[in-house]
Amino acid sequence: MAAQFGHRLRRGATTAAVAAAAVAALSASQAPAAPQADGGTGDRAAAGATPSDEAATGNSPYYTDLPPLATPNKPGASVNLPVTGSAEAGIPASVLAAYKKAEQELAGTDAACRLPWQLLAAIGKVESGQARGGKVDANGTTLSPILGPALNGQGFALIKDTDGGAYDSDATHDRAVGPMQFIPSTWATWGQDGNGDGRKDPNNIYDAALAAGRYLCAGTRDLSLATDLDRAVLSYNHSTEYLRTVRSWFEYYKRGTHEVPDGTGVLPAGSGGGSSSSPTPSPSTNSPSPSPSPKPSGTPSPTPTPDPSVPPTTPPPTPRPDVFGSLENAGTGTLKATAGEEFDRRIAVRARNTQGALLAKVQVTFTVVGDTDARFAGGRTTATVATAADGTASAPALTAGEKTGSFKVTAVAGTTKPRTLTYTAGVTARVADTLTRTDGKAMTATAGEAFADRVTVTTTYKGTGVAGTAVTATMITDAETPAENDKGPYFTDADGKAVRTLALTTGDDGLLQLPEIKAGDTAGTYKLRLTTASGATVTVELKVEAAPETAPEA
Repeated sequence: MAAQFGHRLRRGATTAAVAAAAVAALSASQAPAAPQADGGTGDRAAAGATPSDEAATGNSPYYTDLPPLATPNKPGASVNLPVTGSAEAGIPASVLAAYKKAEQELAGTDAACRLPWQLLAAIGKVESGQARGGKVDANGTTLSPILGPALNGQGFALIKDTDGGAYDSDATHDRAVGPMQFIPSTWATWGQDGNGDGRKDPNNIYDAALAAGRYLCAGTRDLSLATDLDRAVLSYNHSTEYLRTVRSWFEYYKRGTHEVPDGTGVLPAGSGGGSSSSPTPSPSTNSPSPSPSPKPSGTPSPTPTPDPSVPPTTPPPTPRPDVFGSLENAGTGTLKATAGEEFDRRIAVRARNTQGALLAKVQVTFTVVGDTDARFAGGRTTATVATAADGTASAPALTAGEKTGSFKVTAVAGTTKPRTLTYTAGVTARVADTLTRTDGKAMTATAGEAFADRVTVTTTYKGTGVAGTAVTATMITDAETPAENDKGPYFTDADGKAVRTLALTTGDDGLLQLPEIKAGDTAGTYKLRLTTASGATVTVELKVEAAPETAPEA
């Protein structure tokens, strides 16, 4: 279902049973369906994808741009070619960058596949004429959608709508979409974010090229092997004519290419540059006229004639700019808060129409989900907000409750086919930032006795008592670097033995009263230090007075 370039190739019909299988598996064009397994999915199949061992070989027609007769050099000549060639060897800058970026990404995540960028260029040439000669914006998105014919069973496969028209603006039947011509159901499985903007857009050459690369690398394919490369191309469209055409462009691009400015790529004479929602300007006058597709052996095959039995395709409907298409994260980062406090940021989303433009007045419902007492303003668990002129909507302020842990917040927009984003939020317990003694009584005792008063402290966070705070109480020396003192006052353990360090915990209100302190036998001034994990410290002075002398008995 690539752009209509004036040369229609029909795949040979086989049995009715096989043709029926093809209708179920593929669109009428190069739009990919489930790939072949080639020996197993391995770790390289996309999440949720199940590669198929059965190749579809139906007789649905597809449209393609045939390779030119003139190549950078004759077949079989030296491979040491300059990176230049005829006008046909020029690939638009953004399109070429997308292919090379996809190759680099696959080399890092799936090196065993050995994907060459020239294979993506060959498929991109056949599918859309390199995104209509590179008519893309600065982010790599086509200036107008590239849409194949409606897959309505009339000369094409019958594939009823799977995306609510979100990608192809057709809520009745699916159409292949974008420069690499994915059908929406396939994109739902294989779609990628190749340019890092947080979206998976089949109309973006970076996203589409990476998705095509991962699709071609499904299973355990090694594209440096001719048989695996053929299987990969046939999984995109199981047709020997399609394979021969892609192979011709693949060899052509391997022999030399050069970069041209976006929008100046060569389209075949008489083509409209692909089916789209808006007309495409006529190609430049130096575009070569269509010529036969060379077979792998180098022998040119005759140009196929149009099949009169196939009805002409109807132009796709013009997408309405006010139809909701997608919902995306508008920069919301990690959501975190301390118990009882407002979250440090608000959830923000962005709505777009079916053409990818920002869309206002879309109702977005935010909902708190999970075992949590976090609430939006007013104690609500849901809130509905309309997107502004820039397509964005922000949820009301969200305040954490006392329950710690994580929970979810969803953002939902759309009615016919809702789009949902899910955010994870986390609530952490309060950590005491202050440790304070509740009174300033002097702690004095006589040697050999116990202190009459108890030391009491409180731990707080922003003035509120924090229960369960760990506090360490240590009798310390008065040295420059204090250490545990082995003389003077002490606590006793359960066995009545003297200990000079205790691990304690505050109560529900953040209060802690220390156990009784024994004065010891040696008079002097000593120190008791109390600390928390957050570094809050209190030091208490303990004064031990000598026991009074007793008068001798007469």
